[in-house]
Amino acid sequence: MRTMKGRDLLTLSDYTKEELEKILQLSLSMKHDVKCGNYTRPYLSGKSVILLFQKPSTRTRLSFDVGVHQLGGHPIYLNWNDLQLGRGETIADTARTFDAYADGIVARVFKHTDLEIMAENARAPVINALSDLAHPCQALGDCLTIIEKKGKIEGTNVVFVGDGNNNVCRSLAEAVLKLGGNMTIASPNKYQISQSYADYIKKGAAKGSSLTLMEDPKAAVKDADVIYTDVWVSMGQEAEKEERMVAFRPYQVNSELLSNAPSDVIVMHCLPAHRGLEITDEVIDGKNSVVWDQAENRLHAQKGIMALLI
Repeated sequence: MRTMKGRDLLTLSDYTKEELEKILQLSLSMKHDVKCGNYTRPYLSGKSVILLFQKPSTRTRLSFDVGVHQLGGHPIYLNWNDLQLGRGETIADTARTFDAYADGIVARVFKHTDLEIMAENARAPVINALSDLAHPCQALGDCLTIIEKKGKIEGTNVVFVGDGNNNVCRSLAEAVLKLGGNMTIASPNKYQISQSYADYIKKGAAKGSSLTLMEDPKAAVKDADVIYTDVWVSMGQEAEKEERMVAFRPYQVNSELLSNAPSDVIVMHCLPAHRGLEITDEVIDGKNSVVWDQAENRLHAQKGIMALLI
């Protein structure tokens, strides 16, 4: 296994199964430390990490900020529009400037290509904190949660219900397949993950894993170990809201849908949740829900990522 130090994390495709497992093992160890009252491992002692946000955030911003602190580093939060980026400075020049001051760059952006330009021009590791293409940090936090609750990813049946072509679903599918799990995406055909991307992530799948695409959410959850959902209208899709509300109504994760799944299924949502739309109160607050553990695990997964890359 080659070293991860100094590498970017733009999507999970550049990382092997063994490397993802190493991140998750370290993350679990760090979480155990926190539960025992040991909040600091000095992986980032004396280091500064830029947190660049072009899009609004609650969990991503907080978990990275706290995570850098717990690793002994100094987080520097920057809003895209507060920088010269908002006045026309190029992303390449901004990345070179970041290199002069910081040891790592965490960026949440609209366009994935902006991350790629940043990575090309910065020596410091660039970590994708969400782009229109992918959300790898979310996926690793999700896998950490599945391992905690189900004991493993390998052989586990994960079912995503809703917008199959959004960034969260794409990264989750890639992570689950790489780690040997089975992924089913239940989505209207119009909003299903693209066949080209499905073929792309299947190339990196572990032996024995599977990806199934279907429309019927009730049939999809029949053997589910995990049911996962996300918002129906992501940032930048507001013009499609009315059409999406109609298309996704049958894909609401509610008590009726859960009645078609095994009794020990866990329910996940990356948050923020639009209660009463993609998920109901009785489910997100119910006994099958693990969304708050899932939110916490963003912190620990991202600490594992930063410790190994920065």
